[in-house]
Amino acid sequence: MRITLRDIRKQYGEVNANDGIDLEIAEGSIHGILGENGAGKSTLMKVLSGYTPRTSGMILLDGRPVEYDHPAQAVRLGIGMLYQDPLDFPPLTVLENFMMGLDHGLVSRQGTFRSRLREMAEPFGFHLHPDATVERLTVGERQQLELVRLLALGVEVLILDEPTTGISNLQKEALFRALRKLALEGKTILLVSHKLEDVEALCDRITVLRRGRVEGDMGLPFEGARLLKWMFGQEPAPPPCFETRKEEGPETLAMEDVSGLGGRAGLQSCRVSVRQGEVVGLAGLEGSGQGLFLRLAAGLEKPQAGKIRVSGAEMTGKGHHAYRARGVTFLPAGRLDEGLMPGLTITEHFALQQHKGVTIDWGKARERAEQGIKRFRIKGGPLSAAESLSGGNQQRLLLALLPSDPALLLLEHPTRGLDLDSVQWVWEKLMTYAAQGTSIVFSSAELDEIFQMADRVLVFFNGAVVKDARTCDTTMEELAKAIAGKG
Repeated sequence: MRITLRDIRKQYGEVNANDGIDLEIAEGSIHGILGENGAGKSTLMKVLSGYTPRTSGMILLDGRPVEYDHPAQAVRLGIGMLYQDPLDFPPLTVLENFMMGLDHGLVSRQGTFRSRLREMAEPFGFHLHPDATVERLTVGERQQLELVRLLALGVEVLILDEPTTGISNLQKEALFRALRKLALEGKTILLVSHKLEDVEALCDRITVLRRGRVEGDMGLPFEGARLLKWMFGQEPAPPPCFETRKEEGPETLAMEDVSGLGGRAGLQSCRVSVRQGEVVGLAGLEGSGQGLFLRLAAGLEKPQAGKIRVSGAEMTGKGHHAYRARGVTFLPAGRLDEGLMPGLTITEHFALQQHKGVTIDWGKARERAEQGIKRFRIKGGPLSAAESLSGGNQQRLLLALLPSDPALLLLEHPTRGLDLDSVQWVWEKLMTYAAQGTSIVFSSAELDEIFQMADRVLVFFNGAVVKDARTCDTTMEELAKAIAGKG
């Protein structure tokens, strides 16, 4: 089945996740979709699989325009998606999961489906015991089950989202053999992956997305350097290197051989030191360990091994309140999920921040809210609810709620989804903190932002810090290679 996407657009509020994407995918091909965090890959695949409706644009199958807005409708048209987290029912058996969505009539026909499961799994070398419960399977085996189930439903197009994450090398080899076999049989395969080596090894063609648009398209033979440039953008002018005292100042944060569980990859034997007034950027594909690093540094997660110190004080195993008492402040990427409280007004947020006694001084809370609105140029009033604010104004409110002199500021994607004016304003405020001695550690999907704002960059890959360098001593190409696991 040949797929044509014309001017696909998907908006989430003010954000254009897909901004006029045109794409042609040949029948019987294995087509790779590459791009850094937030490039629009997953959104595009969700549109194609019927998981989310497009804002505008056209989808054509074998040249015929089609309309659908649900995964079940997409499957009936021949399009199925294998999600990174398999869509199965762990308490049920392999056979019961295999039968989901199939026209199986009476329970007495289970024998027929038992044979069908075996017949579909054997050509790929998949060993799936029909009576085993899915909760006892590995991630790779659950993936194999979902693959044969989609094939049993008759799909002609298979979309795979990060399929090699969390599976063994043997399972990866089995999966790749299966995908090559399916392509030879005429199935169309779309592979979304952050692992450049996987895409290069498997695909016939690669399309790179950046900031919601197609940045480039390439067939065999692939040029790795060109793909990386498309993914991460043009090389910015390196910042000038100055001899500073930041590297000699007091240590604000120290991690010694810290390991932790969480996210895709966890964190492995991390050794990092951050000095007073230093600005450190965290780079890496989503789930590579930088998010867990920030939460460990904030006391929101506890390490499995290693030691953490804040301003010389031993903090290993202590909770977030103890870290806050030492001057650590964390601003999450999910402004309404973790940072602010939907349903509460700006005044109520300031009241909660200052509340220490039995009663609340609402007059003082409103006064502080008005001062914060004026000082941080928040477009809203004291009685505006947090969720009514734009993303940029929600970020301004979070900054307005910060203590006046934090020792360490930890920020997840501080400018994600913001317009250029808001981005500039946020960094002006953050640099004011750095100038007064606050250490800043932030994650960002934008390498140019890290180059412009950070003194140092830490690159995470598969749960480990694989590069630690001053931004003026490295290049975009070196960072891109490290992010892709080629550094």
